[in-house]
Amino acid sequence: MAEPSQNADYTPTPAFATGLEVRTEVLGPTHVQRALDAAAQQGDTSLQQLVTEFAWGTVWTREGLDRKQRSLATVSMLIALNRPQELAGHLRGALANGVTPEELRELMVHSAVYCGFPAALDASRKLTEVLDAARS
Repeated sequence: MAEPSQNADYTPTPAFATGLEVRTEVLGPTHVQRALDAAAQQGDTSLQQLVTEFAWGTVWTREGLDRKQRSLATVSMLIALNRPQELAGHLRGALANGVTPEELRELMVHSAVYCGFPAALDASRKLTEVLDAARS
């Protein structure tokens, strides 16, 4: 599991610990550690603290949706919002949560109707990058 850098000013709350565990399981330790370290180097860990506690430690751990469903919902929203950098991480997370490449491709087709073809095409290209990187 990723751990905050020794010099980072993260408050070790229960929600942070839970969020760090879930975030690491979904996005991978390298991605999470890089985000935590970058915030520490910038001298402001408050946003990473909030993301880890609230998004990952509170929302992602709620009942009602499993991780696969949450990943599909998150990927859909990131496509609609045109957030390619976040999309890449969550595409990797979706695969880790059991979403198949075929399901993600179908999601791209479906998103074209509601988000527009440019958004769907951009997302499809990002998925191809993620899948190619996973194969190498």
